[in-house]
Amino acid sequence: MDNSTAEKGSPGQEQQAAGVGILLQIMMLVLSFVVGHVLRRHKFYYLPEASASLLIGLIVGGLANISDTERSIRFSISLFFLLVVMISISSQFSISIKPFFSNFGAIVTFAIFGTFIASVVTGVLVYLGGLMYLMYKLPFVECLMFGALISATDPVTVLSIFQELGTDMNLYALVFGESVLNDAMAISLYRTMSVVRSNDPSGQNFFMVIVRFLETFVGSMSAGVGVGFTSALISFLNLFKYAGLDIDNLQNLECCLFVLFPYFSYMLAEGLGLSGIVSILFTGIVMKHYTFSNLSENSQRFVSDFFHLISSLAETFIFIYMGFDIAMEKHSWSHVGFIFFSILFIAIARAVNVFSCAYLINLVRPAHRQIPSKHQKALCYSGLRGAMAFALALQSVHDLEEGHGQIIFTATTAIVVLTVLLIGGSTGTMLEALQVVGDGHDAHLGEGFEGNNGYVPTSREEDETTGNKLRMKLKEFHRSAASFSEIDRNYLTPFFTSQNGDSEDEEDDPMPSSRRGVYHGHS
Repeated sequence: MDNSTAEKGSPGQEQQAAGVGILLQIMMLVLSFVVGHVLRRHKFYYLPEASASLLIGLIVGGLANISDTERSIRFSISLFFLLVVMISISSQFSISIKPFFSNFGAIVTFAIFGTFIASVVTGVLVYLGGLMYLMYKLPFVECLMFGALISATDPVTVLSIFQELGTDMNLYALVFGESVLNDAMAISLYRTMSVVRSNDPSGQNFFMVIVRFLETFVGSMSAGVGVGFTSALISFLNLFKYAGLDIDNLQNLECCLFVLFPYFSYMLAEGLGLSGIVSILFTGIVMKHYTFSNLSENSQRFVSDFFHLISSLAETFIFIYMGFDIAMEKHSWSHVGFIFFSILFIAIARAVNVFSCAYLINLVRPAHRQIPSKHQKALCYSGLRGAMAFALALQSVHDLEEGHGQIIFTATTAIVVLTVLLIGGSTGTMLEALQVVGDGHDAHLGEGFEGNNGYVPTSREEDETTGNKLRMKLKEFHRSAASFSEIDRNYLTPFFTSQNGDSEDEEDDPMPSSRRGVYHGHS
């Protein structure tokens, strides 16, 4: 008791240490913004802003470790997850509606089916690598957990350079949309595998695993969509106007409620034992598409600025946190083989994910609408790992015993640092090599891409000329997706909004001007 009291010190000393920690955190934030501004102004793409924030966290964490002052500036895991939630909310309001929804079928294919493929391929390869003594051997379910968490992409640095250099808006929409939706898939897969593992996997059959996954993913998605449509309906009916409030109070009220609804979705899902982040992702998409257009112009401007500000602060702080925590945490660096082969395996899984999904998508589309090879390579290259993979790896330290979680966390840490620094820094060179630079707002590549904020719609006559059974089935699925777009345009949008949304789509900037192209302007 005396020892713990001596360690903690007096309340006054604890308060002083907390004050010093907050001061250092603010200083790191200020330094990150200044450095980021200088880098962006001088167009130095070899060190993107996210990479600079990560390096600042690494340097300060290393100095704190050496000087033994780390206790003053330690961060909590709960704070990290809160920041991830803020970014998840903010990312939805940077979506450009027309490019996103015109490519929605392809985005869903990459984010849902592709993430599932990448997770399974990574997990199986890691397990086989253990059996062949190439790396540390983990149980099969834990390998699948690792595969799920490491499949959450976070191309923050890539998209910021996409925006700066100007790339095709359809490519931007694909990378952005995948990073938004695949977080939900990765979280659901991770939670499913975690539940399977804790409930004695030897007694689990494949059917129960599927049921558990659908319970997590579909349940969380339904909660998020339900809250989003509720907010749209309330804002559409303008219930608050009947309370006799003046314009200023009404604007303040609708802004407050608009900001609170996503958090309500998050807490509702967590209270039901579902995934709050998955729920909030879908709430944001629905609110952006329907609720946002029901707000007054001043409220729309305020909400956009508010979420951009929150996103910018949270995103910078998260990369600082990751760098700091990497320098401070105990890592299992002795398992170098696990790290090396994990990097190799996720690269293989990413390639399988992108090229197999692109093949299926191109089966559906006629020749003039194919996703070109250069876009597929850019998609494959943009699979950086970041905040969500890091957060789930942190969670695995608590979920897995016998040091397995620590091994996974160390490997994830190395992958995050390498992808953010190396891939992020070489993105400009990659874009130039693939010749997809400088056509951001024209959306014209000469390979069947049209300047209409989306791919050219498929004609029914061209659809009927295909012979292959698989292609016909895929086309039927594609038509059902098109039917949903018609339902949205003819029924949902008129019902939930006070306008048809066309004007909003036309004004949408395909690449929002923001500090970074993924969150502020989003995995």
